[in-house]
Amino acid sequence: MKKACIALLALLALPCHGAEKAWTTLDACRYVADKSNDGDSFLVQCGRERFFVRLYFVDAPESDVSFPDRVRQQYEYFGVTQDELTRAGTRARDYVQSALVQRPFVVHTKKTFAQGRSKATRYYGLVQIDGRYLHQVLVSEGLARNKGSRLGLPSGETARAHAQRLQSIEDHARLQRRGIWASHVRHPR
Repeated sequence: MKKACIALLALLALPCHGAEKAWTTLDACRYVADKSNDGDSFLVQCGRERFFVRLYFVDAPESDVSFPDRVRQQYEYFGVTQDELTRAGTRARDYVQSALVQRPFVVHTKKTFAQGRSKATRYYGLVQIDGRYLHQVLVSEGLARNKGSRLGLPSGETARAHAQRLQSIEDHARLQRRGIWASHVRHPR
């Protein structure tokens, strides 16, 4: 009986193991202006496909207070006021637009659906500009925080190694008081 149960469990696990989607690389993507765009989610056009990209690994400050619980979590994390948070969210959104609007970029995605505000298609993804990942740039500029993922990168870098590297980048931005960290209140420990 025990062997039969183990065999059954092994068979049930097979589809799950092979179900992970492969990375798809979309070249020559373009930023598309949209009222829903923000620092970590924005509309793109990649060939004939148009969808929102939700960046893996980061959480940019909100630019409005539509989601009060989320805003509270963020301003508590960053150690800033609600107004400082939403101003930083606006800076993050504007930074992304400025970085992407003038030139094509690459999107790496597994086309995994990301929850969003609208019913429009939204996939988690990574954006590369001139060989650099946008999410790393946002963290280094103090315009997003490291929000880990259990996903390895297309390059083969493990999720854990990447999350550790991102945390180092965030710690450096905080020490340099870049972006939102310029307003960060240091709490006594």
